[in-house]
Amino acid sequence: MTELSDREAELVSAHEQERPARRLPDPLKLGAWIVGGSLSAYSIAVVFFPVEALQHRMTFLAVALPLVFLSYRSGLGPAIRRLRERRAGPPDPTAVPVTAGGQPPVGARVEWPSVGDWLLAAASLAVLVYPLLGIDAFRDRGSGAALSELDVVAGLVLTVLLLEAVRRTVGWSLTLICAFFLAYAYFGAYLPINWTIGHRGFDLDQIVSQLYTGTEGFFGVPLQVAASYIILFTIYGAVLDFSGASKFFIDLSFAAFRKSRAAPGRTVTTAGFLLGTVSGSGVATTVSLGSVAWPVLRRAGYPKEPAGGILAAGGIGAILSPPTLGAAAFIIAEYLRVSYLEVLVYATIPTILYYLGIFLAIEIDSRRFNTHAVAVDAPRAGRLLLRFGYHFSSLILIVVLMALDRSAFQSVVIATAIAFALSFLDPAHRMGPGRIGQALAKGTLEVLPVTAVCAAAGIIVGVITQTGLGLNLSSIIVDLAAGNLVLTTVMSAVAVLLLGLAVPVTASFIIAAVIIAPALTALGVSPAEAYMFVFYYAVLSEVSPPTALSAVAASAITGGNTYKTMMMTWRYTLPAFLVPFAFVLTPNGQALLGQGPITVVLLMAAVSAVAVAALAMATGGLSGPVERLLATVAAALLLFLEPVPIAAGFTVLAVAAAVHLFRRRSVSA
Repeated sequence: MTELSDREAELVSAHEQERPARRLPDPLKLGAWIVGGSLSAYSIAVVFFPVEALQHRMTFLAVALPLVFLSYRSGLGPAIRRLRERRAGPPDPTAVPVTAGGQPPVGARVEWPSVGDWLLAAASLAVLVYPLLGIDAFRDRGSGAALSELDVVAGLVLTVLLLEAVRRTVGWSLTLICAFFLAYAYFGAYLPINWTIGHRGFDLDQIVSQLYTGTEGFFGVPLQVAASYIILFTIYGAVLDFSGASKFFIDLSFAAFRKSRAAPGRTVTTAGFLLGTVSGSGVATTVSLGSVAWPVLRRAGYPKEPAGGILAAGGIGAILSPPTLGAAAFIIAEYLRVSYLEVLVYATIPTILYYLGIFLAIEIDSRRFNTHAVAVDAPRAGRLLLRFGYHFSSLILIVVLMALDRSAFQSVVIATAIAFALSFLDPAHRMGPGRIGQALAKGTLEVLPVTAVCAAAGIIVGVITQTGLGLNLSSIIVDLAAGNLVLTTVMSAVAVLLLGLAVPVTASFIIAAVIIAPALTALGVSPAEAYMFVFYYAVLSEVSPPTALSAVAASAITGGNTYKTMMMTWRYTLPAFLVPFAFVLTPNGQALLGQGPITVVLLMAAVSAVAVAALAMATGGLSGPVERLLATVAAALLLFLEPVPIAAGFTVLAVAAAVHLFRRRSVSA
């Protein structure tokens, strides 16, 4: 993502679930960049010179966790300051102002870590280096031998450190959830014996052994994903950014749509999709896109709320779209033990349907709001493609290499090297030693919050595995739904959305994957369909009322009503909420994940596209309530993806169109 201005950084920090890092003084900033760049270089080297899994994950966390404590403020200072102010009386009007979120304004001052921050960083380094000094003996103790007292103490200290790291980077919600699971593991024996979720209880040694000494706790699959997939893709995104790709993508989007009245809206959506290659954050994409696009949308005649909806929908598309997707998609590949290329195949048709829904809604709104084309000072699209089209080559190369059986790790590293080499074609963005160092450092520093979340999520996964809670909760969900797949799916969607209101996308996916996905698979849903269903609803929590973080950020840019912006965003993204039901509930739903004969896949994709068009008509393209109801029914029938419902859906849609035409002729007469 392009470098954010102070104002944009303030918006991201206010509306993103991840907290803003402190601004370090230059000497310490240089040190953090050197350490971060070294960790990125190490992560690249491990691709070609593999390290044993537990050792690699520990080493990665041993560098990343101290950086978290040095880079992220505790956030307790404002609360303490407010307490002191109450005792001291009115505030000093000459003091540095504080924002509503309790943080100094971005850019107000640099900040040295406190003594406590240094102590926490040192402690995290100690408890992670300690097992590395005797990794074989440590692994043996975790696989059956008794833990030493030092093992238990180190494990408990690391637990507390991870809880604090998560609190600093993403807030209290996930911290409290992790603490609840720890309490459940320890006190579970005190639950009534007839409760489904009761268990025999575990002492500290057993909990520490589960979380600290193997690969089912802190050092489990989530951390593995952060230490391999995610950091490599953030390095790739940073190299793309420094090589000028972000500017090219925005310029190309504005150049591609010039004359149509719907061009401004389509431009913003396309730019959001392209910027997804260098950003894993819906809010950050929304904000950086909005700073450029909102003036254009305003000149085109878009009201504030629809403009905010377009910005938020385009922003959230950044973590729904191949070839990079979001962090949760990498976890899907690990859980299903399939290649990342296969996950990209799963996501392709739903992504096309997602953007089709947005484009159709934009086309309808351009007529409803009587928008018009806007002249934008940008080179012609053909000229841009001829001069800078090489930025697409590394994106295509990732997919090609994976199709040729290269691992995702090797593919993205090779693509990164190609993007670096191609940067020399643009004198303004040539990546000399300084830019290389900055890109490597940025790759690590951007992955720090995700690393803290993934390591702490290991607490939840480890406790669920140790206590058998996942199977118990999934059976409870199935029982509450009386074994009905439709009701179970609806309950699962609501549960994931509610979970996403409190925790980031990656964490909500991990929790839902071990609790909710088994409930779906127990009723005959394939693992791929179940995990992709959970993935989409975890991502869509960012545009779901009442929080809808991307929509809130968009409304802050446009100055529109927050609730109305949320509802407009919901309308633009409606297909993404309904299509996942199709590939879980319908017999041919797997075709929407690219599974099955190619003729069936193409036919079901075409039918689903018509269903998306019917949804667009129902939510804005038809004026009368009867036509809208008929279009909604038609969309539901079409998404069932079976011959009889499809035929009925087309019939109902034809009736809706006939009623609409009759109404228009009556009005004109």
